[in-house]
Amino acid sequence: MKLLRNEILFRDAFIAIEYNHSDDWIYVNWRGYVNYDTVTAGCEKILEYLKEYQCHKVLNDNTNVEGIWSGASKWVGQDWMPRMQEAGLRYFAWVYSPSTLSRLSTEKSIKHTEQKEIIQTFESTDLAEDWLRSVV
Repeated sequence: MKLLRNEILFRDAFIAIEYNHSDDWIYVNWRGYVNYDTVTAGCEKILEYLKEYQCHKVLNDNTNVEGIWSGASKWVGQDWMPRMQEAGLRYFAWVYSPSTLSRLSTEKSIKHTEQKEIIQTFESTDLAEDWLRSVV
């Protein structure tokens, strides 16, 4: 019998959300150009699944994000991230986009987050996965 690794939870043009059964985390693959509306909609979906699966870890992959989305940065840091923590989030691995503008948006979001210690940034998904597997 083959072990199910990732269950597809939600897909749209700008995001794919999966649950990794083996490692017990939510994997989020953001894609293309995102803006305030797509970021907030995607983040609300992530929160919904974090609660549903009673998960404590998220691998937030921005590898395929292009351009700037800093209009949503304050909302991500001050509104969404505290609600994620209330829902049980303890470890948030954030993989940078190669896009400088997207990276700046990520940094701006982290700057607006009160409890930065739950967030670690990475240059690759492999490094992010290693970190998530090392924390309990």
